Amino acid sequence: MYRYDNGQLSLSDFKQPVGVHLKEENRWVKKAQTIPWLEIEKRYAALFTNRKGNVAKPLRLALGACIIQAEYGFSDEETAQMIQEHPYLQYFCGYAGYDDSKPPFDPSLMVYFRKRLTPEILGEINEMIVRDTKAREEAKKQHDDHSDDDPGNGGNSGTMIVDATCAPSRIRYPQDVSLLNEARESAEKLIDTLHEPSDGKKPRTYRKRARKDYLKHARSRRHTEKTTRKAIGKQLHYLHRDLEAIDGQLGLGRELTFRQTERLDALRTIYEQQKTMYDHRCHSAPDRIVSVSQPFVRPIIRGKAGKPVEFGAKLDISVVDGWTRLECFSFDAYNEAGNLPAMAERFREREGHYPSRILADKIYRNRENLRFCKERGIRLSGPALGRPKKDEVRNKTQDYLDECERVEVERRFSLAKRKCGLGLITAKLRETAAHALAMSVLVLNLRKIQRALLRLLALWALWLLPQKNSLCSVDMN
Repeated sequence: MYRYDNGQLSLSDFKQPVGVHLKEENRWVKKAQTIPWLEIEKRYAALFTNRKGNVAKPLRLALGACIIQAEYGFSDEETAQMIQEHPYLQYFCGYAGYDDSKPPFDPSLMVYFRKRLTPEILGEINEMIVRDTKAREEAKKQHDDHSDDDPGNGGNSGTMIVDATCAPSRIRYPQDVSLLNEARESAEKLIDTLHEPSDGKKPRTYRKRARKDYLKHARSRRHTEKTTRKAIGKQLHYLHRDLEAIDGQLGLGRELTFRQTERLDALRTIYEQQKTMYDHRCHSAPDRIVSVSQPFVRPIIRGKAGKPVEFGAKLDISVVDGWTRLECFSFDAYNEAGNLPAMAERFREREGHYPSRILADKIYRNRENLRFCKERGIRLSGPALGRPKKDEVRNKTQDYLDECERVEVERRFSLAKRKCGLGLITAKLRETAAHALAMSVLVLNLRKIQRALLRLLALWALWLLPQKNSLCSVDMN
């Protein structure tokens, strides 16, 4: 196999396939040239050091594979196959030449890559990419004459657009009966793992009867409140019996692995929550678990039309000059208005000053945020709180322009959910799901760089066309 190159390998130095000529205009070639691989390698190469019996993988290969997966939505197996088959992707991942003799890595290593590239690391890599690109475009930057981004407002300048959304996880829609049935089946597997033949007869679990009771409810066309409550009560009884059997096995000195212990804790929590809701005839519980395989996922009340509740991580992003940053995320519901001061402070750390204005939804306009922005000379978009004053005259034109510019963050959400993997998080672990959130933001910025390069290429072609026509006319004369 060819060696890997962690620097800025030019396309001319890349050993191309026989009979194939790779083009400099390809998007993966352009993306590879806009990422500061050397700086990233120097800072994070220690994350992918050699382990016992394993060959160390370069950071560029790991990061490149994660970017390709987020861009196309491939599975782990498909990502390894696509890198093996396509020379452009191999160039992007740091290959010194085309090689399709064997896959670049075992697909199971993708989980290892996602765990190592945490949201904090991806956030720093995102800042490196944005910083280098802004340095190259500093001379071409143009200011909008209609905005108040001038540094004359107390030294503040720039516009920050903020908003929050939910990234749904791929889980089955939670229903109490199906959730309890899945928890019961998982508890039965733990019993089978703990039981040893020397103990005699295995504890009775009534798994066939429990399965029959669940299918009777699931296959019925009409689920009344009475029949649903009866099915929940039966599954609670079966699950309680299984948990007691597991406690009996653990009392004999049996041990579980770390993951099995986490699963058992989740099953106990599910039983307690469902038993509490069953006894009190309610349908809500604090920190309610909605998935056995992903117990960290929580219901996020959105209030949107068609999707009042989503199940996944909630996140805040900020958009400054078209660049997107992941400001905050959590699998628990939170009030996004409380994160506004911290986002403004991070803006000051990056730029050296506060923004002159912050465009946000009305949920951010509480008294604490208004006071914070007023003390620092920041204009927070939107109307004032309470009733309008008697002689107050609102600048409706400015309000309209602010709302039009605030739509940019909605476009970022739309593109990230349609093209960058934010619309459905397929990762199963808390760490890998957090990686998917940060990677979608990084890919979003790479797409912005790619579009800018395509625009420059189109402008260059339009400029060259009149020159070519003028030369042709001179030759004819």
